[in-house]
Amino acid sequence: MPNLFTRFTTTVGSWLGLGIVGIISGVLVTVMIAPILAVSGIAIKNSLSVFDALPDFIEIGRQAQNNEIYVQKSSNPEKGYVKIADVYWQNRVEVPIDQMSQYLKDAAVDGEDRRFYEHKGVDLTGIIRAAIGNVTSGGVTSGASTLTMQLIKNIYVQRAEALPSEEDRTAAYAEATATSTERKLKEIKLAIGLEKRFNKEQILEAYLNISGFGGNTYGVEAAANRYFGVSAKDVTISQAASLLAIVQYPVLRNLAQPENFPANQLRRDDILRSMRDAGHITEAEYQEAVSIPVDANFINLQDPSSGCIAAQKYTKHFCDYVVKNVTNFEALGTTVDERITNWNIGGYKLYTTLDLSLQKFAQKEVWKVPKSSPIMSIGAAFDSVEVGTGRVLTMTQNKTFNDTLEGGGADASAVNFSTDRDYGGSSGFQTGSTYKIMGLLAWLNAGRGLNEVVDASEFTKDQSHYLDTCEDGGGPWGGPWEFKNDADAPKVVTVLQAVSASINSAFASIGEQLDQCEIRKMAEGLGVHRADGTRLQSNPSAILGTNEIAPLTMATAWAGIANNGKFCESIILDHAVGPNGEELPGQPVTCSQVIDPEVAHAAIYAMKAVMSGGTGSASNPGGVPIFGKTGTTDSSTQTWVVTSTSRIASVAWVGNIIGKYPLRSFPNGSLYRHQIMSAVMGMANQMYPGATDWLAPPSRLLQGSGLEMPSVEGLSVGEATTLLVGLGLKVKLGGFEPSDYVPEGDVTGTDPGEGELVVAGMVVRLYRSSGPDATVPDVVGMLEAEARNAITSAGLSVSVEYSTADTECDPEIGYVIDQRQSNESVIITVLEGSCPPPSP
Repeated sequence: MPNLFTRFTTTVGSWLGLGIVGIISGVLVTVMIAPILAVSGIAIKNSLSVFDALPDFIEIGRQAQNNEIYVQKSSNPEKGYVKIADVYWQNRVEVPIDQMSQYLKDAAVDGEDRRFYEHKGVDLTGIIRAAIGNVTSGGVTSGASTLTMQLIKNIYVQRAEALPSEEDRTAAYAEATATSTERKLKEIKLAIGLEKRFNKEQILEAYLNISGFGGNTYGVEAAANRYFGVSAKDVTISQAASLLAIVQYPVLRNLAQPENFPANQLRRDDILRSMRDAGHITEAEYQEAVSIPVDANFINLQDPSSGCIAAQKYTKHFCDYVVKNVTNFEALGTTVDERITNWNIGGYKLYTTLDLSLQKFAQKEVWKVPKSSPIMSIGAAFDSVEVGTGRVLTMTQNKTFNDTLEGGGADASAVNFSTDRDYGGSSGFQTGSTYKIMGLLAWLNAGRGLNEVVDASEFTKDQSHYLDTCEDGGGPWGGPWEFKNDADAPKVVTVLQAVSASINSAFASIGEQLDQCEIRKMAEGLGVHRADGTRLQSNPSAILGTNEIAPLTMATAWAGIANNGKFCESIILDHAVGPNGEELPGQPVTCSQVIDPEVAHAAIYAMKAVMSGGTGSASNPGGVPIFGKTGTTDSSTQTWVVTSTSRIASVAWVGNIIGKYPLRSFPNGSLYRHQIMSAVMGMANQMYPGATDWLAPPSRLLQGSGLEMPSVEGLSVGEATTLLVGLGLKVKLGGFEPSDYVPEGDVTGTDPGEGELVVAGMVVRLYRSSGPDATVPDVVGMLEAEARNAITSAGLSVSVEYSTADTECDPEIGYVIDQRQSNESVIITVLEGSCPPPSP
């Protein structure tokens, strides 16, 4: 005869079909959690009211899945794309229930909810038993959760973890897992509703796909692969039970840590007994399964096959850049929060702009730069952007990608040298002379010309002479600014020469004649910005490249210049496919005319000279029109070259990640940028043929607003000064030079010379006649007094330098040991020492 408990539960079970389950469930749950109600003061009738007011509908929904990232196979779009990475927020691969081992299904039901196929979402027998236990213990020791109720809890946990902000995630997770009357009542009512809408197979499939199995592993397919290296359909009896042993306490029973093995085995064996008792496995199968210890031999732990660290070897940093750009992909949602949530849930296929064929070639070239060195923290990057679209074609660096907690040693880095800090990059690197082009563009935009001459003789400037109208630029400026040239340069040069030879002193003079704010605006128009997110500096020295900028930013700016001054924002997503197979748009090509095309053509004209005989000639692969600019910072700590054809703009950077070790002291250090650029652009020109030349600059941007330097030869210094000052020029006295026809002391010539283009405010040097050319006597070996007399008797001025003797009483002490001539005088060198010179 059935006992009272059995008769009661059977009767209650029949009520389910009469639709009274809500009331019964509410009462039973209230009994089950009576200790909590007593403490909290919530009345039983209030609990029933709460139950009636709760929602009875929930969608199982789409669970987090892998996203896939693709790149173009080559420069030919018709060849299609190839997948480079599976990227997940949660390591999960959803599979239908017919691709799961029967052992997994039996282990789930027998171990977690043996009356799963009998109840309708709520196990009243289990609730009654739990209620009795809770009343007896004085607390909630059992929740009697069915698989359906656990599924509902997991759905809420997943929703909580997919929220974009940490604050929202924490609050939602706490609500989803709280030990509370309200949560348990909600789970019960939603479980009843869920069972009305889905059959048992659908609910079990959802449960096995949503459950967490430790760490970032979710669902039986990912768990089977992670812990045993097999598919969910191929797990053994013991493996299935061991996996389901994890779900109650993933942190304490997951199989990734050996310290969890005993706890997992204990729970596994309980599940195996339940499977045997339910008749799903035989006694022999049970004995064989429990005889297998949970140890290192039982486990076959696999590294995750997803994430950018597992991406195609040439594309790992680019993969990471794609992931960090998800917030910019409008195809994933209308708001940033929606994009993050959808990406986390996954199922997207992203088809990106990278050209894998060119990427491989470029990466191999960049890997010729050492990944690490005992003498410096060396870094290198090469990036390419398509002119006219902004599509990123290559993104490479010398270090391999590793974003694990262990890292990859000195040869690896998760930092992307090509990008801004917000997108996985560094804080950028000083660009050196490449930034001079922003000053050149501002010069040309002001109507100035390439053939105008500027003073290149000064190496200290008063910063108060520099105008800066940027309110947030930091000006007005003051104090001395000292700098030097990389090599000897004429005192006066044309702007064209200043660009080709990259003369710092000339660009300091160019900046002195401009508004520093206009230089910054020109840079910002081309998308140039600091990698750390702060505003570009506009101090006087900025024109020489003191701002720290990411390489990709510079390549994108050069693409804008090459596009006749029309700047296109860099993009990386061509199109996407959504979780349901729907086609989604990529990032739009967004371009705007930021520079007058004629100004762009004049700048290109100047930079073509850089690549053909100037500082960038070693980077020129030849064969197509190309322009560019080199950059080397103080002490050669950073080296750059940025180039562009009419099709592709590229940047090569090699320098110090941290520290200031001079590249010129590093083996091949100064040459790497040129070798990389020449090789990769040579290949790019083959892959992207048809590069064309640009229009020549108009004459107005060659001559500019300059005036021709007049002749002042034969005038007195006073007359010449009056004339030149009247033209708005400044005058300095140069040296003397012999002249057979200009009277001594009068002007023989100027620098800049007659006919050269000069502008107001420029310094002009006057050279004076020393009279007819005189024969300079040879005075080496004479005493100092004798030498002075001989030189002045020849009508020349004399200047004396002294050199200390290496030994005491050197016989040449007091005698002239060397002489040379300058414009102003004959310079003699007299040896001095401790012994007095002999009497004359």
